[in-house]
Amino acid sequence: MFNVVLYEPEIPHNTGAIARTCVLTRSRLHLIKPLGFSISDKALKRAGLDYWKYLDLTVYDDYEDFLRKNTDICIYYSTTKTRNNYSQVKYKDGDFIMFGPETRGIPEDILKRYPGRCIRIPMIGELKRSLNLANSANIVLYEALRQNDFPNLV
Repeated sequence: MFNVVLYEPEIPHNTGAIARTCVLTRSRLHLIKPLGFSISDKALKRAGLDYWKYLDLTVYDDYEDFLRKNTDICIYYSTTKTRNNYSQVKYKDGDFIMFGPETRGIPEDILKRYPGRCIRIPMIGELKRSLNLANSANIVLYEALRQNDFPNLV
């Protein structure tokens, strides 16, 4: 089982879409506060449709709380601030893949601690932008699942 981590997500629709993907891939979703919305937000529920009751979800007070409750884990940090291509990583069952807030990404002080675990999705650089959060999470999660022969999926 893979773990998708959203660090301080801001847009409920993105989180809802990612939650739906997590349910349908038997992945866990981890949310690190503060959140830019309420978990009971209508837009969040609408994006996840009726999948919320099946979601394996854990919410943390902050990044340090997340680290305290998840020791000895492998975390990959998705960012535009690295040269490491997400498809060159060898993902293993149980790995965590973290994505930052939509407007600013994972803080640089976290990224600097783990440069070898930072990954990026290749795209043009002229615009200095990135893909939508839900799209990015789906791309990387499905690569991890593909590498592991889509465990327990039909």
